[in-house]
Amino acid sequence: MQLVFSAADVAAIVQPLFSKGATLETIRDIASLGAAKTGDLSFLGNPKYKTEVASTAASVVLLPPDYAGEPAPGQQFLFVEKPSVALARVCARIEQLLWPKPVAGVHPTAVVASSARVASNATIGPFCVIEEGVVVGERTHVQAQVFIGRNATIGADCWLMPGVVVTSECVLRDRVRLHAGVVVGADGFGYEFVAGRHEKVPQVGNVVIENDVEIGANSTLDRARFSQTVVGEGTKIDNLVQIAHNVRIGRHCLICSQVGISGSTTVEDYVVLGGQAGLAGHITVGKGSKIDGQSGINSDLPPGSFMKGSTALPYNLEQRINVLRKRIPDLFKRVDALESGLADLKKPSAPSQS
Repeated sequence: MQLVFSAADVAAIVQPLFSKGATLETIRDIASLGAAKTGDLSFLGNPKYKTEVASTAASVVLLPPDYAGEPAPGQQFLFVEKPSVALARVCARIEQLLWPKPVAGVHPTAVVASSARVASNATIGPFCVIEEGVVVGERTHVQAQVFIGRNATIGADCWLMPGVVVTSECVLRDRVRLHAGVVVGADGFGYEFVAGRHEKVPQVGNVVIENDVEIGANSTLDRARFSQTVVGEGTKIDNLVQIAHNVRIGRHCLICSQVGISGSTTVEDYVVLGGQAGLAGHITVGKGSKIDGQSGINSDLPPGSFMKGSTALPYNLEQRINVLRKRIPDLFKRVDALESGLADLKKPSAPSQS
């Protein structure tokens, strides 16, 4: 990555509340405070690193408004409400430069059914397959080797990265971003045990992904047994997540890597699921709940729950148990000493000498 931004360019992007100092250096890279050198942009996103600001060599530093230090000569401080958000806006501009939208149109190696409707300003990349009845919306970018199945609908301004699969009848609303290898609409895992065999249950529903959802690489969302598997508006899903059939995920949830959600579970709005958390089927996780990494949830949770452990306990209780667990060896030593002392007290005393 090679940047060519002036300090004024950075300021125009982040719109600082105020600034201190000045620099004539061209901004050529982004670095942490400790590793930055002249020509770098850096930021204070975590108070833990506050002491590094005074010694950083970065030419431009994004800082919160309450930072009291002064810039070095040839250095500029830009004060913004949230430095991490401001840096993200700079990175968004970099992203546009690194990966500009390709020219609209259908690559000659793509296979597009005659009944598919692809917007004239959409892009269909090399070796894609677009089946009968598919709709691809305005300005959507479908990269190489994407498969979109029969009668699926892809909205406007979506971005499907290489190797994505969207199966028949599934729906993506607007501004959905699917990273490489995402599978939307594979069969749900449904079987009935009949006469000593696992008999497959047909999965005839679909998957609906609402506006502004982003799904990480190699995550999978199974089609519903009937009706819909749904991911709500603004939800962000990490890599390697499994969402089973008939799951309903609310708006603006955060679901971290390797989470597994069993069938027919409802995850309400603003829920956060830590990495490798597992949710049993047919339960409801209430609005705004937070589930710590590797926790297992087997029953309904009321709104605002904060859970940790497997099987999960209320967060503060599990934290107390973790602290006490470390003290168990010392506790056994104390109990042994007490038992030894009690045994000594119970021994008959020796007869006195007269």
